[in-house]
Amino acid sequence: MKSTLLLLAAALPVLAAPLPIAIGTNTGGSGKSEGIYLSTFDPENGAFGEVKLGAKYTGPGFLALHPSKPLLYSVGKSEAHPKGSLAVFKLGKTLEFLAETSSQGANPCHLAIDATGKVLAAANYSDGITSTARLDADGLPVGTGLAFKLEGKGPRGDRQDGPHAHGVYFRGEHLLVPDLGIDKVLTFSIDPSTAKCVTLEPAFWSGTPGSGPRHMAFSPDGKHAYVVNELDNTITACDLFAAGCTLRALHSVPTLPADWTGRSTTAEIQVHPNGKFVYASNRGHDSIAVFSRDAATGKLTPVEIAPCGGKTPRHFAISPDGKWLLCAHQDSNTLASLPLDPTTGKLGAPTATVTAPNPICILFLR
Repeated sequence: MKSTLLLLAAALPVLAAPLPIAIGTNTGGSGKSEGIYLSTFDPENGAFGEVKLGAKYTGPGFLALHPSKPLLYSVGKSEAHPKGSLAVFKLGKTLEFLAETSSQGANPCHLAIDATGKVLAAANYSDGITSTARLDADGLPVGTGLAFKLEGKGPRGDRQDGPHAHGVYFRGEHLLVPDLGIDKVLTFSIDPSTAKCVTLEPAFWSGTPGSGPRHMAFSPDGKHAYVVNELDNTITACDLFAAGCTLRALHSVPTLPADWTGRSTTAEIQVHPNGKFVYASNRGHDSIAVFSRDAATGKLTPVEIAPCGGKTPRHFAISPDGKWLLCAHQDSNTLASLPLDPTTGKLGAPTATVTAPNPICILFLR
């Protein structure tokens, strides 16, 4: 009898456990957020768990994980660092605040940790400063490294009155920084032992004037990079060269329908885990633009522009199995799960939605 039960148990399908997610928010928005929220996502049926407050913190608009430790990092502001802070939390059923440091600039909007777990980088939007901090063996900030901005302006006076660093992306010992205000992507060479820049000045790639580079994504093989441009609603596909981690533009593609005349700006961009598709969100048109990707050339071909299931898709995350896209809708105060076909790249209508206060970042915690 016992052996029969064991055989029956072995024959039953093993259901995947719900995946933990963290939600970064705009604490100054209409949703009355109090900080960073936690929930779960079930990849078997697309359902969300209850959304609960993980930790009170002001302005946790972007989140990142340590590469090997159960630590969550957040941008924000605090009494000690009113212009901008970078905070560290220990992951658990709730979030335990461990430490914070200055972002060395004003209004940090993006952060990242290098693969060694020794360097924390941040993009400060308001003054355009890219900063780094050294992390100790416990993943806590212990010293500052880089604090740099490249002066300049763009042709869009309403949005490009000066540098506006908008993202930070580590590629080995190089740090790439798209700057919306000056239409450039900066490349720094970082010494992980000091978190300082090896050279006096960064290299840079210049985009189309007035395009407004915002975020980036990379192909799994590391040969191509994709820059989503907020102001002209395009994606620029680039060759990414290992030597110096430099870029060369291949072509740009629009993320909006040709007949769209309303206001819209792009936000997030991600490459599918299988490397075959690229996704970008449109705020205003409230959609996700989907492109197929040529693995050899890196160029993009439009697949579809799909409704995102809410208002103002500020951020999204593709599930580890590549079968779901979770979208954070800043102005409808919701998260939505959209089924994703890994073969065609296409998105389905939302399977589930859940209320979350002004969500602007969503992160799988494993």
